[in-house]
Amino acid sequence: MDTQYPDKKYPEGEICEYKLENSFRTSSAEMRQKDQLMEGAIQDLRKAAECHRQVRKWAQSYIRPGMKLFDICNKLEDLNRYLVKENGLDAGIAFPTGCSLNHVAAHFSPNPGDEHMEIGYDDVCKIDFGTHVNGRIIDCAFTVAFSPVYDNLLMAAKEATNTGIKEVRMNIFTEVSSRFRLVLM
Repeated sequence: MDTQYPDKKYPEGEICEYKLENSFRTSSAEMRQKDQLMEGAIQDLRKAAECHRQVRKWAQSYIRPGMKLFDICNKLEDLNRYLVKENGLDAGIAFPTGCSLNHVAAHFSPNPGDEHMEIGYDDVCKIDFGTHVNGRIIDCAFTVAFSPVYDNLLMAAKEATNTGIKEVRMNIFTEVSSRFRLVLM
């Protein structure tokens, strides 16, 4: 039972609408009918997305210079498991958390004993984690930087992501839902 949202009405985040030539995904009667058939899958994705959003928001406020990467990952995964109500193959973390510094672009996961690896004020840290509900995975990465030197980099990455979403032409979401537009939370 989801104690935060017992009615299964999960909040929506920032929605990036399709361009006009792709608007059929949200306006056609056939797509709306397909949505109704996929309601269970949509609710699984919304639950995983809301859990993921809360963990991400917490992590962004929690991570500070001087923290060990291994400890950051453990705390993040513990909260992820707690919020999604980890239950074997039905719900939990989707994969080990990636926590990469500086020149390492992605997919580094600190191991137990990596005591010397900590985030510094001048570091750029990429966090990548996933949450799953019934095998449906919500995954994203975000960047943490403390020095204002990186503010333009972070803004450019966000703008590039939003532009990419708006420009998508492939029908990549039709297997799930026409109304499950890419949601940025």
